[in-house]
Amino acid sequence: MSGFYTLNPYSAETINHYDYMTSSALEHHVAVAQATFDRWSKEPLARRVEFLKRLAQLLRVHKTRLATLATTEMGKPIAQAEGEVEKCAKTCDFYAANAEVMLEDELVRTEHARSLVCHRPLGVVLAIMPWNFPYWQVIRCAVPATLAGNTVILKHADNTTGCALALAELWREAAGQEGLLSVLVADHSVLVEVIADSRVRAVSLTGSERAGSAVAELAGRHLKKVVLELGGSDPYLVLKDADVGLAARVGVEARFVNSGQSCVAAKRFIVTSEVYEEFVSLFVRATKARKVGDPRDPSVQIGPMARDDLRLNLTKQVDESVAQGAKVELGGRSEGGSGFFYLPTVMTGIKPVMPVFNDEVFGPVAPIIKAEDEAQALALANQTRYGLGAAIFSRDVERAQSLARYELDAGFVAINGMVVSDPRLPFGGVRASGFGRELARHGLFEFLNVKTMVVS
Repeated sequence: MSGFYTLNPYSAETINHYDYMTSSALEHHVAVAQATFDRWSKEPLARRVEFLKRLAQLLRVHKTRLATLATTEMGKPIAQAEGEVEKCAKTCDFYAANAEVMLEDELVRTEHARSLVCHRPLGVVLAIMPWNFPYWQVIRCAVPATLAGNTVILKHADNTTGCALALAELWREAAGQEGLLSVLVADHSVLVEVIADSRVRAVSLTGSERAGSAVAELAGRHLKKVVLELGGSDPYLVLKDADVGLAARVGVEARFVNSGQSCVAAKRFIVTSEVYEEFVSLFVRATKARKVGDPRDPSVQIGPMARDDLRLNLTKQVDESVAQGAKVELGGRSEGGSGFFYLPTVMTGIKPVMPVFNDEVFGPVAPIIKAEDEAQALALANQTRYGLGAAIFSRDVERAQSLARYELDAGFVAINGMVVSDPRLPFGGVRASGFGRELARHGLFEFLNVKTMVVS
């Protein structure tokens, strides 16, 4: 039977081996998910809320174990991994506290004796999730989906299979039953069959542009609901009236969080000429202060990249950009040793034709681009096929908000801060960054059908 090994990105040592599921095991998971949906969708809302409260409790009880597993499987610094688990628990808290209001029937005044709008779950939801936030990516899809009355089948990234199975255990314990969250340990090729299955009614994918396009095509062929959160090349604009020290401090955090492996990390720093030199100097200094090393050390801020192929791709992007004229101010190479480390890197002299500008840079590399003025900064910011997040640094907050609303083509814009997903706020992108929304009530309604009823 075929399968795969998982590797520790810090040591490059083997963690585990997983066999791919057989066809009969795959069928069993889909059948159980459907049977569980038939029961779960009829449970009172109060029962589903209690499940979320219990899940939040279990996440906190097992925080250290879960964080250590994420650090082992994908190299996330342990302090950040613990923060991720706590964020998952807070998301359960949020939906549990607001479910009744969010899902309340809407009474509409018409000529009928009674007209109302209610919501019903879709059915079995297939969640295809990446490795970079192995718990958070799953939680922000599966928590609102199961609260809505759906069941979820999870296909996680291979290298974080242990994290996926750990979450499924907590789901079972919190719900007191199987089938609310099932994990497929299978090759991606089986997703064609799963998406085509009539029992699967929706697909939520967080991943690459190419994966999103393929899944959307398949789902469209079978008329399935789709939510896509794809890549990003988030521009962070530093305007001439910005607090440059703040912009540099926030920018370093926004670029290097999760070792630079985040869809909504700052990917391109676009700085107007008046403050460019100061920003570069402060940014390089702050980057040098970041601690790189063993992700199990609570003081480490940047760990290894999750896989060696990701490091090789990043190396290629940097090297090709340098060949086209970019300058490396700091880093710019892999670190020696057994782990998949790439040194925190700052680059200047960036042109739009370069890979570090044009493509999503998924690792600890910060390209800084000089803009002659605000108009050019905005044009450069929008010169991308992506539209996930963006940020503006300016002391004129009112003007910055106007630019964010009317000029930047992105799903989430931060003013004088970094883009961070929050369960209270809708999250998602435009253009090649996907469609649909996660989190808040918007994310909940992605997994619900609207039903209108009238009484004459």
